[in-house]
Amino acid sequence: MQTLPYGSWPSPVDAALAAAHDGRPEYVGLVGAEVWWTAPRPAEGGRRTLVRRHADGREESVLPAPWNVRSRVVEYGGRPWTGLLHDGTPLVVFVNFADQRLHLWRPGEEPRPLTPVSPVGGGLRWADPQPRPERGEVWCVLEEFTGESPTDVRRVPAAVPLDGSAAEDRSAVRELTEDRHRFVTGARLSPDGRRAVWLGWDHPRMPWDGTELLLAEVAADGTLGTPRTVAGGPEESVCQAEWAPDGALLHASDRSGWWNLYRDGEPLCPREEEFGGPLWTIGQQWFAPLDNGLIAVVHGRGSTALGLLDPETGEIVDAAGPWTEFGATLAVRGDRVVAVGSSPRSAAEVVELDASARPGAPGGGSVGRARVIGAAHADPVDPAYYPEPQIRTFTGPDGRDIHAHIYPPHHPDCVAPGGEAPPYVVWAHGGPTGRAPLVLDLEIAYFTSRGIGVAEVDYGGSTGYGREYRNRLREQWGVVDVEDCAAVALALAEEGTADRARLAIRGGSAGGWTTAASLTTTGVYACGTVLYPVLDLASWGEGATHDFESRYLETLVGPRAEVPGRYAERSPVEHADRITAPFLLLQGLDDVICPPAQCELFLSRLRGRPVPHAYLAFEGEGHGFRRADTMVRALEAELSLYAQVFRLDRPDVPVLALAPGPLTPTTDPHDTGAVT
Repeated sequence: MQTLPYGSWPSPVDAALAAAHDGRPEYVGLVGAEVWWTAPRPAEGGRRTLVRRHADGREESVLPAPWNVRSRVVEYGGRPWTGLLHDGTPLVVFVNFADQRLHLWRPGEEPRPLTPVSPVGGGLRWADPQPRPERGEVWCVLEEFTGESPTDVRRVPAAVPLDGSAAEDRSAVRELTEDRHRFVTGARLSPDGRRAVWLGWDHPRMPWDGTELLLAEVAADGTLGTPRTVAGGPEESVCQAEWAPDGALLHASDRSGWWNLYRDGEPLCPREEEFGGPLWTIGQQWFAPLDNGLIAVVHGRGSTALGLLDPETGEIVDAAGPWTEFGATLAVRGDRVVAVGSSPRSAAEVVELDASARPGAPGGGSVGRARVIGAAHADPVDPAYYPEPQIRTFTGPDGRDIHAHIYPPHHPDCVAPGGEAPPYVVWAHGGPTGRAPLVLDLEIAYFTSRGIGVAEVDYGGSTGYGREYRNRLREQWGVVDVEDCAAVALALAEEGTADRARLAIRGGSAGGWTTAASLTTTGVYACGTVLYPVLDLASWGEGATHDFESRYLETLVGPRAEVPGRYAERSPVEHADRITAPFLLLQGLDDVICPPAQCELFLSRLRGRPVPHAYLAFEGEGHGFRRADTMVRALEAELSLYAQVFRLDRPDVPVLALAPGPLTPTTDPHDTGAVT
């Protein structure tokens, strides 16, 4: 055991290792008896491939580079593929990221397009495909741009012919209903084929504020009749709807204050926990009905479990296993449930749950039996270097609870000198309507194994704790999130867990906003790392960002026409003169959600001020970094910032040059030096 100062411990968890394990399996599905899913490939330009698990357990990436299975609907995307067996052969429909066209693929053949390219604005985009082989179609969400502005767009449920007749002919795409709502999810057809349901909502609401569950009769020609609203509203969020095999309508609504399940409008299992979540992407699944009457559910308060709900008794039996977090992706067939689970000791894995017995029935103990069938976690380093999280609740202003995950410095062979408190970095998650999952994250291990603590804060506004907790951020963005992060940081310092003089904050997207706002309005932090942030509310909104979030600020900040001064008051760009702490700014040059202009304006306001900072921008990166070389560069630059500010000995990373004044970003991926 070595005695070394915090922050100077050696570690086998390097930036390349963290980058290689970034991302997780998503969008599981069953093609016949085979399990398929999408998976990240950071070393291949950040693309996502489609993985097939053969009957013998062999995993195969079926679409080689440059195919990239990823949708851009609402920019955050959605379910990008579907598949079925046709004459015993897999037939797969997927969205290719580069052109956003739907493609049809069979093993042994090249993918062929099913939809045309549109020259207008962002073109035609597709998400949440559902096969309708009886009609020779695939039903999807269609996003169609009608002009050059990001908000010149319409969305409707649509049907695309599988014969390729729409590949060059937009008129061959059959719209299922009128575009009566700004946003929609994919339509779900009842077992008898006579009814369909989908979700719709409109500006300025976000889907976690309020959505409508729409039901329509299906006409003989396959179009949908006039829909009627059967649940939801301006203050009720329905996040998913499905049909049970017996024709009952299931949906998840937060009308009680929590996303709970309902069957034909009646609650199934009332609990103060979530059976749903925020619809950032189209096609998420928190529950799935099985043929035997049970319902597979992803549920919990904070972290999530995978369970089987018996709608007759309201009893839930959870899957036995080490997993503490399950994603909103499920696939079911017969007695099989497929999901994606992870834990603080394992990355995301594809998990299969046996649902052959009912909870409480003789032999019902087998219900909880689960096993890993794909993307099995393999420790890239000795797990003794993994962080050991603590789930804690802190007290914030006005006595409110603040939920957080605390990751103390952890190393199997190093301790710090007696009496030394470690540096800590507060992580502010994105969204801001999101939360920090309780999973193994090698970026966190990158810091904790070197002797730097991490505190993930689920500040007010986060999901997983009910609607009241989520609504704390209404018109309080830049206030509640900043206060809650500061309260956790200061509490850690006051109890001796963290060094008060060595506190930092970092975050991306909305977390980048919280980080920048914290650096300009509080004196809590010695430095910060700001990734692809919102910095200027005046220029971020309708016409300056994508359509999905173009009216988001009306709930986060307030109606612009009523409180215009608040937009300037909260914006970090308006208070650049107050910042004194060193910071690192990281940005993707292809980001259409938080464009580089935000960073450039912020830096221009710093001109002539002696604030140490660096700006790194990356070509080919959008909102959230996906390429391995980018992630390595960003992580090493962040560690170098902390090493310089906290006076840590870190010869294992290139020195980030911190310079006063505005900086010109490098876009050369081979440049390992800092921007000056």
